[in-house]
Amino acid sequence: MLEVADLHAYYGKSHILHGVHLRVGQGEIVSLLGRNGVGRSTTIKAIMGQVAGSGSVKFQGQELMGLKTYVISRRGLGYVPENRDIFPTLTVRQNLLLGQKGTRESGRWSMEDMYQLFPRLRERADAPAGVLSGGEQQMLTLCRTLMGDPDLVMIDEPTEGLAPKIVEQVASLFDEIARRGISILLVEQKLAIAMKISQRVYVMGHGRIVFEGTPADLRASESVRKEWLEV
Repeated sequence: MLEVADLHAYYGKSHILHGVHLRVGQGEIVSLLGRNGVGRSTTIKAIMGQVAGSGSVKFQGQELMGLKTYVISRRGLGYVPENRDIFPTLTVRQNLLLGQKGTRESGRWSMEDMYQLFPRLRERADAPAGVLSGGEQQMLTLCRTLMGDPDLVMIDEPTEGLAPKIVEQVASLFDEIARRGISILLVEQKLAIAMKISQRVYVMGHGRIVFEGTPADLRASESVRKEWLEV
């Protein structure tokens, strides 16, 4: 579904990504792991056209490199940024409606689905999004992206700073997303969560992919964990 090959990306004159390759299949959950600063978030931003890059990014057989972010989104890619980017003065319901592509609900997700997955959003539906807790804002950002009915969603550090109970809810949502045939590319700092829910994992180091395999493969590779993941 998503195939990235020889992806290079730059911030000004700084060369951040050095030939990244990865793939995500239909309905697959794939995690991109690594220490802070190795280029994981930049990889997602480059795929979404938010960072200058070169190489190849193909989604469902179509080349995305060089396209505008809004065009890439309309092709079926969803993106949940690390900083959440809610609209604080709009209500929870209005934020969710903004996630829809067009004016009608015709995708795999409805407003009612969001409320059933996260009842707290129903309770706060008419509250300004800016007064929500960090965990509630993360729920809202995830659900707003799903309202756009993406075929693949890229999620950057969704559990950062969340309480354990909310982390469990988010992990359950990922399972439900995959059950509906939607692929996930996940950037996650918590190794235990990524290993539990992913079919495959990539490990990044210094702007490159240094490991690719299943969670079982990574558990068996003590040298990779020590060199590229453990503090």
